[in-house]
Amino acid sequence: MVCLLTLSRNVCAEVGMLFRGIWTLRRRCCTGPVLLLGIAVGVFYHTVTMDRDRSEFKSCQRDKRNKSAVFEYKLLLKDPERLISLLEASHLGFVHHSKHSCVGKAIILTGQHAPTDTEVQLYQRVLQQQGYRVDQARYAETSASLRQDRRGVTLPIHPSACAFSTSPQEGTPNTAEDQQRQPITHSDNQGLNATVNVYVLVTSATPLTAFVHRTALVKTHLDKTSYAIELQVFFRERLGLLLSHQATDHMNHVISDILKAALLSTKESSSSPRCKLCFQLMTFSLHYDASLRPVVVKLQTDLHFDGMKDPHFDGQIAKEYMLEDVLKLLFPVCNSEPSSPVSTQEETQKYGDCEGPNGLCLPPDEMHLLRQFNQHLKRPGPFQLLYPISPPPDDLRHDLIQGESLSAQDYGWRPALMALLQELSLYYMRRHRTESLDEPKSPEASDSLSRKGRCVDPHLRQLYTDPPMALMPTFNAWMKEYRAEVPFDVINIHIRPEPVSPHCHIHLDEHRGPRMANYPVGLGNSRINILVMDESEAEPVVMTIYTLQIYRESRPSLPMFDEYVMCSFVQDCGLVVRPDQLCGLEPIPGSRSSGEAQVLLRPCLSGDEPGRWVVPCLSCSDNRTCDWREVAWQPDRCYHPLLDQPQLQTCMIDRKVLFIGDSTNRGMMYYLMERVNTTLEDWDKAHDTIIYHNLNLGRTIVSYSYYPQFWLPKSQRPTFQRALQQLLERSQPLENSPQTVLVAGGVQWLNLNHLRTIQQVLQREGLENIMVVVKSLGMGFHLPVDGIRSLPLNGVQELYNVNKNILESAKHLGFEVIDTLSITMGRYKEFLQGRCACHFHEVYKLPFPTAASQRNLKILKLGGESGNPANEQTGLQQHEDPSSPLDVSYQVKGPVNAVYSEILLSRICVNHDINGTIRQH
Repeated sequence: MVCLLTLSRNVCAEVGMLFRGIWTLRRRCCTGPVLLLGIAVGVFYHTVTMDRDRSEFKSCQRDKRNKSAVFEYKLLLKDPERLISLLEASHLGFVHHSKHSCVGKAIILTGQHAPTDTEVQLYQRVLQQQGYRVDQARYAETSASLRQDRRGVTLPIHPSACAFSTSPQEGTPNTAEDQQRQPITHSDNQGLNATVNVYVLVTSATPLTAFVHRTALVKTHLDKTSYAIELQVFFRERLGLLLSHQATDHMNHVISDILKAALLSTKESSSSPRCKLCFQLMTFSLHYDASLRPVVVKLQTDLHFDGMKDPHFDGQIAKEYMLEDVLKLLFPVCNSEPSSPVSTQEETQKYGDCEGPNGLCLPPDEMHLLRQFNQHLKRPGPFQLLYPISPPPDDLRHDLIQGESLSAQDYGWRPALMALLQELSLYYMRRHRTESLDEPKSPEASDSLSRKGRCVDPHLRQLYTDPPMALMPTFNAWMKEYRAEVPFDVINIHIRPEPVSPHCHIHLDEHRGPRMANYPVGLGNSRINILVMDESEAEPVVMTIYTLQIYRESRPSLPMFDEYVMCSFVQDCGLVVRPDQLCGLEPIPGSRSSGEAQVLLRPCLSGDEPGRWVVPCLSCSDNRTCDWREVAWQPDRCYHPLLDQPQLQTCMIDRKVLFIGDSTNRGMMYYLMERVNTTLEDWDKAHDTIIYHNLNLGRTIVSYSYYPQFWLPKSQRPTFQRALQQLLERSQPLENSPQTVLVAGGVQWLNLNHLRTIQQVLQREGLENIMVVVKSLGMGFHLPVDGIRSLPLNGVQELYNVNKNILESAKHLGFEVIDTLSITMGRYKEFLQGRCACHFHEVYKLPFPTAASQRNLKILKLGGESGNPANEQTGLQQHEDPSSPLDVSYQVKGPVNAVYSEILLSRICVNHDINGTIRQH
């Protein structure tokens, strides 16, 4: 809850009273159409400016409120324009002389909301636009200078307050109200069969004044989700013009009956005066079942937009738009000086004094309320008056005296105030009839997503994210660069920028990008561009670009202590790929607290030996006590030899290593190049064919071909057979021996047909004796990301079976294999940049150049079926131009990529005399 305290700049102790009430609306007393299903409502009144300085009001004893005063009220009721004139003059005099005018006032926002909360930012922005100074006091409610008494009052409904407390005989509608419950018969409408959320603003409790917003949330019996629509538009579409007015009247009366019932029932239980100048937002859920008169099924304090298609964003945005309307209604624009001040004490007395010739003879609080009500009716905006709705004056007086059981002593005060409120409402309803809800805007004019008109204000109103992120700096429409940090466990962000103008259109990342999207958040930095565009012409124009940099933290880690235990895991409990296996950390039987590695006697015979991740921890029951810098992949019964650089360089002499696959395969290639040459001085996000010469002092050649080229139309994409043949042709001459190595694979495109194609092409080309290494499937596409496919949990689990078949078939064909799925599934959250959430490597520029003697790489690009996909499925961000000066060096980072890349190196060099040890990654 955000409380608003309006303070004088120099008198911070003068604050409004925070009122709290509990409304218990009992079903048993309302057996008619006002049906409440076990509702217990907590009401929190947000405080607004309240004049308590009674020094300006000369004490008027009640015995002086005589018949002449009552006669003056009757004259004012017959001449509403005179009443308006008195109130306007009184308002000007009040603003000019009172130290409680809005000039110099500070609005203090209190509560438990963070300053970065979008709702808090809304309060601050709107109130500042209205001319107020806004301060934030997170714990101001605990301050003695700001704290006021908070009283809880139970408000049961008095039976007499219910208009239909006695039920007629079943099947015998004997009243006009019962007849309204009969089904609607209208040939041109679908009838009313819907639940409608109506949003009510109570601006005063005693006397009751309330407004209803023109926007409602509707869900018909044919809809799966709720949608926002203007009330009158909905009624008119369903009922036609005449019945729509009747439906509005019945709705207003039903809601008013509930509010009056609660207030009448609390008169006896309230021992002290309540806050008269407070406001409360409420949500009434009404059910229509082929009747003009609704049944109230739910009542909630505050604004609720449950059931919308996108509740996180649509509901929050609708709520904030409505809160903006509320603030503009309650807090008038604060001008530095009133335009026509009343400058004399005589004028002030004239309009506020009982003894004056035209005095309204009201206490200051009630005079303030009358002025405030007049101001609200002058600028209702999207609100329509709900109560009081004017009955004839005679009926009004009868209700005031008889219905509320007011004593004769009160007659000169409250009935007069209520009569004036009624007259004001009647006057403005007649005056603004053409601007009220009875003449709603057309759907096109009210559609916030209308595509008509030019984008003249190309700024964002707010930047919404789910989960909410604390932007740095705090969002401001004029700031274009933002950054945010998210913890390790946040792997997906839903982002929706909202423009100031509905004529401006939002696209993420590129001209045809989505308006809102889910983004996987890789470890480290991610960048999102937000384009505000004008699409009123044939050629869209980018008007403004906002940039959001998101930094995702690494896994929380605790430095290793002298005493620890070794823990292991196969898969993360956040995504169980193998239901037959345990998830999370488990103690390793027989592990020693000294941390000494177990001696593994033999090298692994293949790259798919079963294994698990091991990590030192203080306790295997809490992964926050682990030193994740020391996590390592450990096969169960063997070890993969680790080659030092001289061994690797010797192994790679006179070899040609050919890679075909997607960017995950390309990451293994760059890791190999960096390990052979110590540093990586050239790199390229290639989507065609690329060949690196002079690697390993010119004695090793590496080539690469991207597959599949998904960005091309299906009819233009080269087949796997064609892509493989082109790679072999452009890498000639090739030796038909293990000195030629072909590495094929990717994230999830590889299948058994590709394996058979490899065998057939190599046999046809006379290369059946080369070494083939199959990189199996890997984790990815498991997050719901807009624009690319995503796998449900059962789809991810099925990957394990598909991957097992690929490994067995590849080994049957005599190929080497690397089981990347088993390696990546336990650390699926540690992906790096990319929309597929499948990258476990990233190439970045080193801060210092390397020595000139090490700069020995050259790059050669070849043409062919090349392309420049606008939105690669792997989604890597653009890095530095690979044609940059040669004193730039790069490094491949990513510990998971390093593990299966090292297994690749050990399998390529399996026939060499190599002794290795376990390496931790």
